[in-house]
Amino acid sequence: MGYGAYLQELLRPLGVYDLRVGSLSASELEAMGAGLDGAEAAADLAQRECITATAEEEGLSRRESLFVHRPVQVSIPLRREAIHALLQISSDSFTLEAVNRAIQGCGIKAEAQETEQWGHIRVIFPNVAGIPQDFDQIRQVILDIIPCHLETEFYFRYLTWAELEARGWTWADIHQAGYTWYTLELAV
Repeated sequence: MGYGAYLQELLRPLGVYDLRVGSLSASELEAMGAGLDGAEAAADLAQRECITATAEEEGLSRRESLFVHRPVQVSIPLRREAIHALLQISSDSFTLEAVNRAIQGCGIKAEAQETEQWGHIRVIFPNVAGIPQDFDQIRQVILDIIPCHLETEFYFRYLTWAELEARGWTWADIHQAGYTWYTLELAV
C-alpha cells in the first residue's frame, strides 16, 4: 500500500472527506501520497548507499574514489570486500596478518607470505590459475598497500610436471581432451 492509500485509510473514519475514486479529496491525497512515496524511495536509496555492506552503485563508486587506485571490479560483493579491506589500512599495518587483511583490497583473493630471505615477501593468488585478469591494476594496488621496504614478488600458479604425472595423464589423454599448451598449464 502506498502513502496515498494509507492517508485515505487514515482519514476515512473521520467521515468528513469525500474519498470516492476521482473526487477532489481522494485526488489530493493521492498526489500527497505520491510525493511521500518518492521521498521514501529516495530515503531508502540514500540509506542503502551510505552503508558499504549494502551499497550497490553510487555508494561504492564514491568510496572507491577515495583511493589512489580502484580495486578490480569483479562483482558488487567483491567490491564491498575490497573497500572494507582498504579502509583497514593504517600506520601500524606492518604485520603479516595486517598486510593480508589489507591486500584483499586489490579486489581478488590474494595472500602475502614471508620468504626465507629477509625483507622479501611473496604474494600468491590461491583461487587463480596463471596471471589474474587485470593484473597490472591488481599489482599497483598491492604494491601501494605493502610496506615499501619489502621486496615483493608475485607468484602465479601453473600445473607442474609432478602434478601432471600424478594424475596419470598421457599425451594421448591431453590431445583427446583438446588442451592447448596454454590451457594445459592452467588445468590446476
